[in-house]
Amino acid sequence: MTTQERNVALEDIRNIGIMAHIDAGKTTTTERILFYTGVSRKMGEVHEGTAVMDWMDQEQERGITITSAATTCYWREKRINIIDTPGHVDFTIEVERSLRVLDGAIAVFCAVGGVEPQSETVWRQADKYSVPRLAFVNKMDRIGADFFHVIDMMKTRLGANAVAVQVPVGKEEDFRGIIDIIDMKTCYYDSDVLGAVYRVEESIPEEYKATVDECRERLFEVLSDYDEEIMAKFLEGEPIEPAKIRSALRKAVIKNAIFPVFCGSSFKNKGVQLLLDAVVDYLPSPIDVPPVKVHTVDGKDAGTVCATDTFPGALIFKIMSDPYVGELDFVRVYSGELRVGQQYYNSLSGKVERIGRLLRMHANKREDVDFIPSGNIGAVVGLKFATTGSTLCEKQKAFVFEKIAFPEPVISIAIEPKTKADEEKLSYSLEKLAKEDPSFRVNTDAETGQTIISGMGELHLEVLVERLRREFKVDAHVGSPMVSYRETFSIPVRMEHKLVKQTGGKGQYAHVVMEFEPLPAGSGIVFEDRTKGGIIPKLFVGAIEKGVETASFGGRYGFPVVDVSVALVDGSFHEVDSSEMAFKVATVNCFREAEEKSRPRILEPVMNVEITVPEQYMGDVMGNLQSKRSEIIGFEDAAGGMRIVKVSVPLAEMFGYMTSLRSQTQGRGTFTMSFSHYKEIPEAIKKQKFGITF
Repeated sequence: MTTQERNVALEDIRNIGIMAHIDAGKTTTTERILFYTGVSRKMGEVHEGTAVMDWMDQEQERGITITSAATTCYWREKRINIIDTPGHVDFTIEVERSLRVLDGAIAVFCAVGGVEPQSETVWRQADKYSVPRLAFVNKMDRIGADFFHVIDMMKTRLGANAVAVQVPVGKEEDFRGIIDIIDMKTCYYDSDVLGAVYRVEESIPEEYKATVDECRERLFEVLSDYDEEIMAKFLEGEPIEPAKIRSALRKAVIKNAIFPVFCGSSFKNKGVQLLLDAVVDYLPSPIDVPPVKVHTVDGKDAGTVCATDTFPGALIFKIMSDPYVGELDFVRVYSGELRVGQQYYNSLSGKVERIGRLLRMHANKREDVDFIPSGNIGAVVGLKFATTGSTLCEKQKAFVFEKIAFPEPVISIAIEPKTKADEEKLSYSLEKLAKEDPSFRVNTDAETGQTIISGMGELHLEVLVERLRREFKVDAHVGSPMVSYRETFSIPVRMEHKLVKQTGGKGQYAHVVMEFEPLPAGSGIVFEDRTKGGIIPKLFVGAIEKGVETASFGGRYGFPVVDVSVALVDGSFHEVDSSEMAFKVATVNCFREAEEKSRPRILEPVMNVEITVPEQYMGDVMGNLQSKRSEIIGFEDAAGGMRIVKVSVPLAEMFGYMTSLRSQTQGRGTFTMSFSHYKEIPEAIKKQKFGITF
């Protein structure tokens, strides 16, 4: 049954994400929000596997978030569209594409752990998209909780202008209330009902008055930089009314100038309602954020799109396979509206799409709606040519939103079906998963014919293989993890190749002269046509460029070739015998010969690793790291007598590291790992692994 979309003014919409390090309490916080806004009748718990937002079987079993789930709720007559994002670094792409379409975010920090490695990563991602944020210091009831230490960490590790707008009353098992330093009121929570009920008192406890005055003065000092009226009243010592403070704070938050910090314990139901008030009071609506830049299909500037524009403009930011409706395309509508039964132009594919159904999402449940208006997030069913990053618009006013950048995979495994009957099913299923997840790649090894799948880490691939088994009912044999190596040229090379074949009928003729030069890391393959006077027709130049692309998929040692400039400088063609295929083959041969001549270098992925260990085990851990070709970046003290070791280590050395770390630290050590860069393999390792010497 289709429901009429509830008409909500643009200024009454909040599109927010909840982001943090793994296990900081993102999903628990979201579950409490759903309960207090009336979406859920019962509070779901991550540890019981009943969290609404962790709806996948694996999420419930592992107690982690794997996919970003979307839901809608209402608070104080405002519509809040929420995306709960994963905290594990292997699923960082889910955070990336969610932040791309959000107007604001809640960054959740553990009151004990503070700014942990992945919280730093997601904070930087939010910086990239200039997403205004509130900070919520969760788990104030845990032993070792320290609200003000977390704020200090935000300033030092994130460089954030973090300002407390609340002060906790008590901490650890004595955490019982929250002081609002704007209204100067204290909320006390009833521990008999796990904090679900609270009472508000107008007074501040005597022992907290000095702390509250200090925090309030700090807030006014910071706001004075952005509001002249507050500055004048603050300097004169005049009282400042709460409504004025909130208005000034809202403007500063939307400018990304200030990050207000709140506190609570989501598990114990303390502080969540006040956090919802803060979302409504401080985070932007779609009309508060700057207009979104758009481009023409060929990459030229096409102006901006804003929420009040009437023409349709929507970005597909996530694709999901659904067993009941087929493909679900998550969409953010930036302007105009999307309506059921209407046709829209997919500017990325150049095709016209018809919308079969529109859905308002609630995790894996959904309701049909007639239309999705500007400023909202929903899902579309019925699109045939959509990919992540597709733009839906009018054909007469075609444009594309800025592309979402996806990281390159760093780890691969070989996969093959257990039975002949599963062969076709495996191919179809992998294609579906690759469409859903742009950080997951599938290709075939040219020499062995094996199917190779690549991803962001061991957990990433493990989850995908498990999804194959559960969702697509495909059993497969999986090989050991392999590092995704790369190749590149060492020195500039000029190479000529002539393909001449006569077979009685029409022959094959292609002649190319090309110059190859190494480029800085991250440049990719850059092709340039430097020929003049049409010595090679444009039709064949296109085939040559495709040949360069094909050759770069697998170089001299079977790994992708990167960071090379390829210039076509000369050549010739035959009126009868030349063809696109002949030029493509000649180019591939020329590329391979040039790489051989350039003494190719093999590059390996290097990871940034942060290891948290008790002080007494540091010696064992450091000794083990030295055997892994690691480079020490630095050390930090952490709460509870723990030390953080920051190192860069080649990925090849990190397989099975969790097992060895646990054995060295009696199960108390943890680590996180994220991709840093590619660097050349040392000669000794090259000889040992590949038998290569130069």
